[in-house]
Amino acid sequence: MAAMRLQPIIVPGWKNSGPQHWQSRWAALLPHARRVEQCDWEHPAPAEWLAALAAEVNQARSPVLLIAHSLGCVISASLPVPLRAKVAGALLVAPADVERTDAPVCLRGFAPMPRQPLPYQSVVVASDNDPYCRLERARAFAGDWGSRIVILPDAGHINADSGLGDWPQGLKLLGALRRRATWRIPTPAKRIPPIPLYDPS
Repeated sequence: MAAMRLQPIIVPGWKNSGPQHWQSRWAALLPHARRVEQCDWEHPAPAEWLAALAAEVNQARSPVLLIAHSLGCVISASLPVPLRAKVAGALLVAPADVERTDAPVCLRGFAPMPRQPLPYQSVVVASDNDPYCRLERARAFAGDWGSRIVILPDAGHINADSGLGDWPQGLKLLGALRRRATWRIPTPAKRIPPIPLYDPS
């Protein structure tokens, strides 16, 4: 069984991820990583954002490993069903709860939250004091998506303000996810030689 290389796709959230954000650091650390670019990071439009992600996934020549943060988790979980077949796994960090009563107006268009099971390996990483998503909501999203959940204490929105640097713990989680998500190409079955005819002589 030969392992296939996965294509990491970094999916930033609202206002993009700045140079000190772990996603930006990972973009430099991960070989072959691609990053979704949006036309307007300040005024996100659901259809445009989802289309940008869908285009990246569709263009990938290898099975995809999504690395999403905040609003990026919402569009990752909203990926059209036909494209989900190209996803091998997803690391969904600090999903933004776009249904909360104090959500910014520009994010409310992304509601309702996608809640259907994801047909690939996934991990939700949540903080116990994320101002944009209560922990019980993150647990509920992980349960609906069929994701493993990892909880970080006192990590806020798990962004540049969290002071994570390269976030080594996150890279370990990504490595474990990659190992579980690796797609395999079955080797051709060995040819069975024909059974010789029985010759009683």
